[in-house]
Order: sequence, then C-alpha cells, then structure tokens
Amino acid sequence: MNNIKVPYINLISQNSIIKKKLLESVGKVISHGGYILGPEVKSFEKEFSDYCGTKYAIGVDNGTSALILVLKALSIGHGDEVITVPNSFLASASCIALIGAKPVFVDIQDDYNINPNLIEKAITSKTKAIIPVHLTGHPAEMNAILNIAKKHNLHVIEDCAQAVGAAYYEKRVGGFGIAGCFSLHPLKNLNAIGDGGVIVTNDTQLYEKLLKARNHGLINRDECEFWSINSRLDTIQAAMLLVKMKYLDKWIKKRRGNAEFYKKRISKYVKVPKDKDYEFSVYHTFVVQAENREELMKYLLDKGIETKIHYPIPIHLQQASNNLGYKIGDFPQCDNQVKKILSLPVYPELTIEQIELVADSIKSFYEQKTF
Repeated sequence: MNNIKVPYINLISQNSIIKKKLLESVGKVISHGGYILGPEVKSFEKEFSDYCGTKYAIGVDNGTSALILVLKALSIGHGDEVITVPNSFLASASCIALIGAKPVFVDIQDDYNINPNLIEKAITSKTKAIIPVHLTGHPAEMNAILNIAKKHNLHVIEDCAQAVGAAYYEKRVGGFGIAGCFSLHPLKNLNAIGDGGVIVTNDTQLYEKLLKARNHGLINRDECEFWSINSRLDTIQAAMLLVKMKYLDKWIKKRRGNAEFYKKRISKYVKVPKDKDYEFSVYHTFVVQAENREELMKYLLDKGIETKIHYPIPIHLQQASNNLGYKIGDFPQCDNQVKKILSLPVYPELTIEQIELVADSIKSFYEQKTF
C-alpha cells in the first residue's frame, strides 16, 4: 500500500524552511514603522530590476493591477484594441476590458504562447498594443513579436505573471517591451505571503508616471496630478520578498530539474514541453498533453497525486467574453490543447519519491490501458 501523497502545491513546506528569516524581516518593518512604501519596497524594486536587467521596477499590489496601470499609463482605453491570447489566466484579457479597450485574441503555438505568424491578421487601425503571455514560464517568441510591433507602431507589454527568471536568448523576460508585468501571488515562483505584483521598464517617463499611478496619482502628500487607484506593494510583503529573492534561482533550478526528470520518464506516454536552445523556461507549471485526460486524472488522484488544468475554459469562451463574439473553432490550436492539457506537480520541495510516483503512475496508467 503506497502511503506517499503528492499535493499539487505545498506552500507551507517552502515557507517553513525560511520561516525564521521571514519573521525577522517582518519584525524589522514593525520596528521601523514604515508600513506604506517603506524602505524595503525601494530595496526590493532595486533588486528585482537588477535581476531582470531593467532600469526600473515598481512594486504594486498584484499582477492584474500591474497590467492595468501600464495600459492606462500608455493612454490605452475606450475604442482601442489590444491583442493577447485566449488560453491564459483571465487577467491577461480582463486588464484590457477593465480600461475600456477590446481584447482581441490570437491563436497559440505548441508551446502555449502566442503564434507570431497570426498576429498581423488581427491588427486593425484600432490596435494599440500586444500583450504576449510567457505562459507556464516559457518565453514567447519575442523577436518576431517585437518586429511586428515596430512595423505597426504598437506597444508590447509582457505578461510575465508566470515567468520570473525566464529568459530568451539569455535576456530575462520583462525587458523586451515597453514594460513587463509580474505577479507575486503565493502560487508563483517568486511569491509573497499574500498578494503582490511588480512592473519593470526601461522607459524613464513611464516609470515616473507609474510611481504616481500606483499611489492615487499623487505628486506628493498634498498634490494629485491625475486620478488613479491605490495599488501599492505592502512594505511587509516587500521585506519577505527580499528574503525570497536570495532563493529564487535555487528554486528555479530545482523546478527545471523536476521538469527534466518528467521529460525523460514520461515523454513516451504524454506530450511534454520542449525548449529551444535559446529558451530558458522556469516551469511555473509543467503542462503535458494527455490522451484520456479525465481518466488519467482520476487514476492519479486514486494514487494520492493531485493535478490541475490550466485552464479548462479558455478566456474567449467565458461568459464575460460573450460580447466579443468568439466561438469554439475560432482558435483551433487552443481548442485542441484545452482537451488534453494537464499540469503535474513540479514545485521545488517535491521529494524524489514523490516525483517518481507521479512518473511511474503515468507509465502504469498507459501501459495497462487499452484505448
């Protein structure tokens, strides 16, 4: 009887290892009293921008706000269109709708990212920007995307929510477009103990505007330049993120190692992700494409292995997207993948016994199954 359990995620395990350091960082904030935009926020922004290879970083309250603030700062809004993908988390499109613009979807490639060959067909006189999503932590084909954007005078805003540390031709994501937007949600590779987000950019004018935009549009305590929201990164979260930054590359290395283990052990049975020589993926999720997916999920769950689907209903088929007029069949690659995609546990704290159980169970399912 197997007593090993494999939860899909184990946040308690990771945070327990560094709990003492996390609590010490919180204690310092409590002692100095700079709870809103305190010194740790600026320190985190500096470390994060250095890590991404950009001039600036702006800490905000979550990844969705990061996208919204950038779109608004670029004066994108009512009557405009923004191109993105239909297979991401809702925020990749809701950020567009929430500022009054129209999300326009483009189908994807095998790597779950936007297909550059289809972008130009979606561009109209109303198009103002492209939001490529580095889904699963796999970098999108940025050279092709940037060339199209330059040709049509469009902004490129990178949705890096799942991709901190990912690289394309040895350059980390976030610094290719006008801005890169990251989520620091507890499930992300670099995660707050709660919610958080961060924007990176090399554009000084945009940076200065975003510093005000995250804080009510305030120039100083008493003067407001433009209407905006409260979207500040909490000092306590910044303090804990500074602790976690020291472990980020180690955690990414372990995720990549787990991914390679899966690739070697289960590629005969399911379609596994592939990286080109110039792509450095960080495996926020390890997504396979599996035949008889629902049966496989039940089989794994019976063995104590939890899996997920990211995401079972594409954005263009959500009720919220009804007014956009999309239907099944508009994006064949997305429609095909959504029937097969399955996310396996890949977090750094997995033991060798756990990851072997996942691989061996997938093997036994397909070798015993008669299709």
